[in-house]
Amino acid sequence: MQTFNIKLKQIDLIAMDFDGVLTDNKVLTFQDGSEAVYANRSDGLAVSKLKEMNIPMVVISTEKNKVVASRSAKLNLECIQGVDNKKKSLTAYCKKNKFDPDKVLFIGNDINDREVMEFVGYPLCPSDAHRSIKNISKYIFDKKGGEGVVRELLDLIKKTEGE
Repeated sequence: MQTFNIKLKQIDLIAMDFDGVLTDNKVLTFQDGSEAVYANRSDGLAVSKLKEMNIPMVVISTEKNKVVASRSAKLNLECIQGVDNKKKSLTAYCKKNKFDPDKVLFIGNDINDREVMEFVGYPLCPSDAHRSIKNISKYIFDKKGGEGVVRELLDLIKKTEGE
């Protein structure tokens, strides 16, 4: 059984991928070419509660579709999207905002998250993440992507903090 023992004081920033973390990694494509994704509302509530705890958060995604920015805006999350290299983007973001990468928690799910997850102090992933991502994660959520991963994170942080 895994143990989650990351305290709030150890976290400067929560960063996450979009597809496969806030979504189930599936896309619905309409006849006109537009796309839609499913997101879990409990993640939205969890984001607002984490923000109340003064934890900065950002979405970093290679996806260019505007659905990423739309959902991020609705959740009042900063969003860096359409990036080719997540590690490079997060490095610049941390430098600009004076975040220590060793105190960054990143939730990723697929092989394009590997480099950034190896860069941060706290790499985490959903239970349906790629095997290679599970192998480098300090914690694997019980939830699959799109099923309330951020909500599970909130619950784990609250439990660790004794709330």
